[in-house]
Amino acid sequence: MVAPEARYILICQYADSDIAKCFMKQDSGVECAHVTCRGGRLLGFVHYRFVVEEDVPVLYVYELQLESSVQGKGLGKFLMQLIELIACKSQMGAVMLTVQKSNTDAMAFYNNLGYVISSTSPSQVDPLIGIHRSYEILCKTFESEAKCKLEEGN
Repeated sequence: MVAPEARYILICQYADSDIAKCFMKQDSGVECAHVTCRGGRLLGFVHYRFVVEEDVPVLYVYELQLESSVQGKGLGKFLMQLIELIACKSQMGAVMLTVQKSNTDAMAFYNNLGYVISSTSPSQVDPLIGIHRSYEILCKTFESEAKCKLEEGN
């Protein structure tokens, strides 16, 4: 079952072309969504939602996945740039996401895109507890209020 607030961007490759095409699929309140590439091969996707964190409206990336054959070709960066554009156009204060500490490639990827560990991440809230958590919460802010609350913890 797909949550009504879930949003997806799909990257598909079609047999008649080697060009990856980007489609946006929004679940508009139906209980079940059939997400396919309609004759194409799914190369990757990003799942996101509009939520509120620390009283700041944010676009939260729940998952970014790319098939290994297309990793390192700029599609992940493109998807995150698209996510940031959607967040800005939707007047969100930030983009947030969760990364496993053990996934050093993902951590480096997001750091290179300007994401920082959020003040809401367990390692920042309470370092004694955070050291035992397997993840960090990252953010990239677009306005001063979001920066104060999500990066600086004020």
